[in-house]
Amino acid sequence: MDALAQRSAPAPSCDWPDWPAYGLVDDLLPTLERWVADGRRCALATLVRISGSSPRPLGSEMAIDARGECVGYVSGGCVEAAVAAEALAVLADGRPRLLDYGAGSPVLDIQLSCGGRIGIFVRELAAPRAYVARLREARARRQPLYALTDLASGAMQLADTEPEFADGRFVREHRPPLRLIAVGADPVSLALAYLAPQMGIETVLLRPLGPEAPPPGSNLLHYDRRPLAAALAGLRLDARCAVYTLTHDAEADHAVLAAALRSPAYCVGALGSRRKAELRRQQLRAEGIAEARIAELRSPAGLYLAGTGAHAPQQIALSIVGEMLAAVPQT
Repeated sequence: MDALAQRSAPAPSCDWPDWPAYGLVDDLLPTLERWVADGRRCALATLVRISGSSPRPLGSEMAIDARGECVGYVSGGCVEAAVAAEALAVLADGRPRLLDYGAGSPVLDIQLSCGGRIGIFVRELAAPRAYVARLREARARRQPLYALTDLASGAMQLADTEPEFADGRFVREHRPPLRLIAVGADPVSLALAYLAPQMGIETVLLRPLGPEAPPPGSNLLHYDRRPLAAALAGLRLDARCAVYTLTHDAEADHAVLAAALRSPAYCVGALGSRRKAELRRQQLRAEGIAEARIAELRSPAGLYLAGTGAHAPQQIALSIVGEMLAAVPQT
């Protein structure tokens, strides 16, 4: 790594938390919006290089404000405290840093348990208000946003389309969050309404003619109690959406599946037995749904959890979330 990777000495200390709550946050946008509203300065640390193994994928990020508050993580907990301290140094002197940790790096007192080597670029977020506004706008449009960072100067540009040439810049793609549309009123639907948002999944619950209020304590993106036909007509499904029907009503399940399989939704499933699943497939064929899409139908819904049978609503919800996460397209 180049001269920019030299470790600053000494970096300001950071009051590090006893428990790694920062590592439970993968979506930095809500925190960045809060910091912007409070007028706080902050630094962004991005994992830009990996050699060998790494517990986190390329592009993983941490945000650190001038008070030392941190969210996100770039390793398995091995370097986060050091990165936060370096981020405070960046905010103090205005110089970006390309940090070098792991096997063969000059920082001998910080090694990675995975045995790999990583490069983390830390710079002050120069225009945080504009940055979070563009992220929020792209998310509202369900479109990707590309952040291009110059690894020499720290300058960042945002683009709506992926650049053909990086020209010494690191390109970080911000994809729309995964979205789950769950249809039903049974305990599994309720368990999904609570579990999926905890996994960072935007969750929409459709319960036709249901109660006016959503499940108490839930963190749903949207709750729709309109008749099923109106609710389905109002959906805007894309390639980052999963749809699961849990109504226990054959006609309603069929309507949901037909709409979902005609859409770009990447994962579509339904509760029910294997016998019912075959009947569903026959009905979908009769309605003219493409055979390739019918083959992708996940019914019975959810991963098989060996040894549990996945009988409890929470277990079934977990198996469904696991299935939709395992099915996420990698490109």
